[in-house]
Amino acid sequence: MRILFALALMAGPAWAQDCPDPADHSAELNGLIAKARAAPDEAAGREVSSSMWQVWLRAPNEQAQEVLDRGMRQRDVYDFVGAFKEFDTLATYCPTYAEGFNQRAYVQFLQGAFAGALKDLDLALAINPNHVAAQSGRALTLMQLGRIPEARTQMLAALKNNPWLSERALVAKGAPLGPKGEDI
Repeated sequence: MRILFALALMAGPAWAQDCPDPADHSAELNGLIAKARAAPDEAAGREVSSSMWQVWLRAPNEQAQEVLDRGMRQRDVYDFVGAFKEFDTLATYCPTYAEGFNQRAYVQFLQGAFAGALKDLDLALAINPNHVAAQSGRALTLMQLGRIPEARTQMLAALKNNPWLSERALVAKGAPLGPKGEDI
């Protein structure tokens, strides 16, 4: 099976036609967003956040799941070059699966390639506008690029969908994305 998969990778753009569109999880994610907003405390909010990740990390098919999982393992051991290659393969193979772009963006962010990360985050959000992790990742990337007003707006959008994000401290008074003067 792995040999067939490798041959399919080498085949190029025609391979992208073999990846099915991801299942529509919007109702499930909207329910999780509602649960996050209503969570009574941080522990409950973190549990909902974990459930969101379980949805985002469901690849459209077994081949895509293998590539995603391999990239995640490589990223987890700081093999950013290998992880980028896997996520690039995933984004090429499944161009309608937001997580391929989100994960490729995260690897670029970790390497300081903020312009590339922003491009991929924009692609992920074009596919899935309520992808909370991509929203917060985009905010962090904009912050690194010095685009603070845009970063604050993006982070507030992410927090509207999940007020329990650890990045919420960044919008507090005195924090990098916090209110300034007249906003207080």
